[in-house]
Amino acid sequence: MATNSLTPKPMRDSHVTLAQFMQPEHANPLGNVHGGWIMKLVDECGALACMRHARQRVVTVAMDRMTFRQPIKVGELVTLTAQVTYAGRTSMEAEVLVEAENPINGERTHTNTAYVVYVALDESGKPTPVPPILVETREEQEKLEAGRKRQQQRLEQT
Repeated sequence: MATNSLTPKPMRDSHVTLAQFMQPEHANPLGNVHGGWIMKLVDECGALACMRHARQRVVTVAMDRMTFRQPIKVGELVTLTAQVTYAGRTSMEAEVLVEAENPINGERTHTNTAYVVYVALDESGKPTPVPPILVETREEQEKLEAGRKRQQQRLEQT
């Protein structure tokens, strides 16, 4: 395993995409996928992005509100994309976008965006420093600033 050098790392290096076909076991009797199942996938995708950034194990610390804009149905392909949008000393925020696709007609719907905070852990399970983010574009700078503001709000609420 590579050691954490704390050299700034680009957001793009943390990018992760997960896709899963929604089956009847993921849904309620109405054929809508359970929100908890989507939250589980969001947590997994966000954690993978943060592990890629930190090259360490991570644990979930917080999830900002999650609003389900559209239902996800059995038979749809759910695609989640995540990347690290903020890095503090030992914590990171991952932005996770959720999209449902009808694989027959190709219609895609953005269903959720979630921001999840993770803390990196060393071999003994203690919080460990993470690399800062290397900003490469104006859009990334805006994402980093927005992430910094969200983290400040989280800390003020605790």
